[in-house]
Amino acid sequence: MSALIDALRQRLPAERVITDELRRLAYGTDGSFYRLVPEVVAVVDDETEVRDVTRIARAHGRPVTFRAAGTSLCGQAVTDGVLVLLGEGFATCHIPASGTTVRVGPAIVGAEVNRRLAPLGRKIGPDPASINAAKIGGMAANNSSGMCCGTAQNSYNTLAAIRVMLADGTLLDTADAASVAAFKASHGALLDGLAGLAARVRADDALASRIRSKYKIKNTTGYSLNALVDYTDPVDILAHLMIGSEGTLGFISQVTYHTVPEYAHKASALAFFPDMVSACRAVVGLKARPVDAVELLDRASLRCVADKPGMPPQLKTLPDGVTALLIETRAPGAPELQARIAAVLAELHAHPLIEAPGFTTDPAEIERLWNVRKGTFPAVGAVRKPGTTVIIEDVAVAVPDLAAACLDLQRLFAKHGYHEAIIFGHALEGNVHFVFTQDFGIEAEVARYAAFMDELCTVLVEKYDASLKAEHGTGRNMAPFVELEWGAQAYGLMKEIKQLFDPDGLLNPGVIINDDPAAHLKHLKPMPAAGQLYAPVDRCIECGFCEPQCPSHGLTLSPRQRIVGWRELSRREAAGEAPGKLGEDYLYMGLDTCATCGLCSTACPVGIETGALTRAVRGERLSSVARSLGRVAANHFGATQALARTALKAGHLAEAIVGPSALGRLTGGAWKAGMPRPQPLGSPSRAPRGSGDKVVYFPTCAGRMFGADTPEQALSATVIRVLERAGYAPIVPEGASSLCCGQSFASKGLADDADRKSAELEAALLRASDNGRYPVILDASACSLRMKTFLAGRLTVLDLVEFAHDALLPRLMLHKKTDPVLVHLNCSARRMGFEAKLRQLAAACANEVVLPAEVKCCGFGGDRGFVVPELNAYALRKLHAEVPAGCCGGYSSNQTCEIGLTHATGLPYRSIVHLLDECSAEAARLATC
Repeated sequence: MSALIDALRQRLPAERVITDELRRLAYGTDGSFYRLVPEVVAVVDDETEVRDVTRIARAHGRPVTFRAAGTSLCGQAVTDGVLVLLGEGFATCHIPASGTTVRVGPAIVGAEVNRRLAPLGRKIGPDPASINAAKIGGMAANNSSGMCCGTAQNSYNTLAAIRVMLADGTLLDTADAASVAAFKASHGALLDGLAGLAARVRADDALASRIRSKYKIKNTTGYSLNALVDYTDPVDILAHLMIGSEGTLGFISQVTYHTVPEYAHKASALAFFPDMVSACRAVVGLKARPVDAVELLDRASLRCVADKPGMPPQLKTLPDGVTALLIETRAPGAPELQARIAAVLAELHAHPLIEAPGFTTDPAEIERLWNVRKGTFPAVGAVRKPGTTVIIEDVAVAVPDLAAACLDLQRLFAKHGYHEAIIFGHALEGNVHFVFTQDFGIEAEVARYAAFMDELCTVLVEKYDASLKAEHGTGRNMAPFVELEWGAQAYGLMKEIKQLFDPDGLLNPGVIINDDPAAHLKHLKPMPAAGQLYAPVDRCIECGFCEPQCPSHGLTLSPRQRIVGWRELSRREAAGEAPGKLGEDYLYMGLDTCATCGLCSTACPVGIETGALTRAVRGERLSSVARSLGRVAANHFGATQALARTALKAGHLAEAIVGPSALGRLTGGAWKAGMPRPQPLGSPSRAPRGSGDKVVYFPTCAGRMFGADTPEQALSATVIRVLERAGYAPIVPEGASSLCCGQSFASKGLADDADRKSAELEAALLRASDNGRYPVILDASACSLRMKTFLAGRLTVLDLVEFAHDALLPRLMLHKKTDPVLVHLNCSARRMGFEAKLRQLAAACANEVVLPAEVKCCGFGGDRGFVVPELNAYALRKLHAEVPAGCCGGYSSNQTCEIGLTHATGLPYRSIVHLLDECSAEAARLATC
């Protein structure tokens, strides 16, 4: 153990000092194409810990890099020194009653802040595409922007106050007069130095004018020199220099933003122009009109999404050269929105168009149009060769130069052989992104990239005085070109700023200020082919968008990190190297603690389900004995369930003797408080009633195994009772007790056995439903998702949630409960898009419905909650704070999830059908009074 790590472990809990090779490798990756493996990762939860970790690193001569979400694209969140990872203690959010400001910690996700502001009709200004994963610390430190915020609503221009810690551990809170006074007393020299720099700049008319001109468009290249001309108070200068400083000047521990309106009324249109020049001329005119976003898409970007589901059909037949503008306008009310639409259309009709554009206010149609823009980047990523990466660059020019700059970009792509490259971006701000694929594993390819970057930067700077980084930050990627863009005088100012704040070069060295002209070509991330078991894994660009969805992120690994680890293991296998300790650790961190919930795929821009990789690897690792046992269980499933019921009964007998807590400890957490009793032997069988609409109901495995306090409360009995109450005649397939959808086998990697069980169930459902004549419903969302996927195009199956919403609600009389109810949207229901249906079901039955926003997958993962109980506990760690006073129970649509939720909260969780049963029975009772 090194002296550095020993010192850190004396200061922080051992579990928050990460030294194992696997997780250090995983945290050596951010959203960029660079990799630096940290010597140690220190997870910090408060300012005192940040100060002490920084002090320890300084004492041992090691650099420090702060990391929030790690979604940055230019290598500013990786280091080979001490990586300081922000813990949940920094995920704070304070909103005053007016909502006009918001005070946030650096570890809270941007979208979560907006979710909390939404009831007040407000949001934060910065709106990067990564906002669902990016955290405030990175958004402020990179001065991130996005499609709508432009320059007026970025972090720099919406900053109300900031709390920062400098390299020497000193705190400054610009919202606290006492803190400011103390800082002036202790750091007068620093403030005098900043005041002197500002005075020098203002005295130099040419330099001051150049700085003001550079920030008329988006610019995140280098430090925020506009602070030297926008402010005279050195405290204000310091505060705004911290924005966009990428962790090189200090640590941002809190930001207070001025919020901006979030208008509910929106309209979008997709307008097609014959060429790039005419489209960009329209942008110039639109800039003076009431538009909130104008996204440019060149013909190559339109072509790459044309074959995707739901795309406008004309994308396939547009002539070469056509350029599109995706336009959105927003207003506080419907009349104002119509007036704005008219103004925008008047401008558009002044320009040559392929066809007359039309605005839509339909949310579904708006989403369809924006999917054109959102699909461009994934489309390139999805078709690249294994071993290559996707590079997304962003630049900005003055809007009148936009057309010429885009044409120059297309010329450079052709010259350097990037024929797959596409251009899209925020045209209203002259900010365009271009995407291309790159292989950094071949020396000649690296040289090609170097030549392209050299010519690109030279053309953009010399011809357009462009921003080489408009909104992604400088990082390592553009650090060698900062002086080229700004010139020696302004670059000298940036060096002086760095020296004033961090004279020892402790904080994130090599980022922003880097005199190595080849720095952008070093520490390039390897992307070895790893899709031998699950091909989509090779599409992963390691962006990190998946991480907020994952129940194990922070406990062990996230989906991105699982893929990083698997890529390294694949590389070692291909090179004939032993997997080593990294391979041993992957068994638990990569495989055992993966819930295989699939929520990562809902956020992944290229649609990767890391759980599918986990299942494939689990299957590959199974011994012949394990496969044989799986086959026996599948062939004799009824007997297998009978054995499980016996074990469950034995567990209850043991609980009666030693108590639930002791039994939980003895079983390593597998036995849960509130564990359901075994369902009595035999399956629910139902011949259809003489009257009523026939419906096929398949009671799934968990519902057949786990019972209730009384037979009448069992899941299958409750479903049948509610169906009959609603006027249906349920049919249970013959031999249901030996049938299974295959989900439990699939999760263990037994893919063949899983598919065989699915096929058996398919045959039984076809017979029972008269080949699909009658609706087919399943009572567990995980099983429904499995069968919907397996039966796609052959037989329609309905989840109980959707059937209850669509078919039962209109038929049932319901009496609302007065006490609040908790609702859990399990991962399968979430993936099937049932959030609104589940909410509406619960709202029909209760006056107050709480669906905890920060709980996604419960982490039970079928049997993971029994085998790896810490995963379930970690996934539900935030649930307790959201349980409303007076709540007596919760509802979901997966029985194993309900076991974990019951254990975590101490409240009984049951299927949503129990809530319908209770409320419809009470309504019927009251109707007879």
